[in-house]
Amino acid sequence: MRIVIKVGTSTLTHGTGKLNIRRVESLCKVMSDLKNAGHEVVLVSSGAIAMGVGKLNLTQRPGDMPTKQAAAAVGQCELMYIYDKLFSEYHHTVAQILLTGSDVEDPQRHQNFQNTLFRLLEMGALPVVNENDTVATAEIAVGDNDSLAAIVAVNIHADLLVLMSDIEGLYTADPHKDPDAALIHRVEALTPEIFALAGGAGSGFGTGGMVTKLKAAQLCMEAGCDMIITNGTRPGDLYAIADGENVGTRFFGKRA
Repeated sequence: MRIVIKVGTSTLTHGTGKLNIRRVESLCKVMSDLKNAGHEVVLVSSGAIAMGVGKLNLTQRPGDMPTKQAAAAVGQCELMYIYDKLFSEYHHTVAQILLTGSDVEDPQRHQNFQNTLFRLLEMGALPVVNENDTVATAEIAVGDNDSLAAIVAVNIHADLLVLMSDIEGLYTADPHKDPDAALIHRVEALTPEIFALAGGAGSGFGTGGMVTKLKAAQLCMEAGCDMIITNGTRPGDLYAIADGENVGTRFFGKRA
């Protein structure tokens, strides 16, 4: 399978913004093993701004754009250093790709981005994709790596997109407020009722939420790609997902 795995800020870091070392090490180990098993893997990684916040010893995510961009510049270096170090231990080569909205919207740049990703996969590399938060103010304001991951998945004709977040999947109600909320395991159509279940923004250091995940699902499903929302605290669940087991919420892509 060709799998795009998106990890959110809450998966990569502690509440302090500092790296969650045990979890990131486990994530890189499992992804390396999936590659060893023959799967093609692309990682879409959030966390640059949060890592910069931790590295710069800031007390909270900055509110002004220049400080966000400065934190992203510091954090992206740290993020790629960690990925390079950990994946190298399992003999896999990583490649950094930083995107802005215009890289996707402009036809020539879009083609270049697509060609590069395909060639990296052909060469056996593990692409690590992030928004270019150091220069892309619109992307920071939106904070939507879920949609970015869906765009990547659609463009490389991935079989599956996995969004690893701080929630098990899509529920019938807010599980933090309603003890009777039940996890929805299968979504075959994005009805108004499904969209109505989406809540607001997510964790303090991240900016995502269920709304962005459902928009990502819509992009994938229309392109025939499945998408799964699952809890990022258990990187080992990726094995079960790759084996087709029932994990999190799976959104089924339209089949021709």
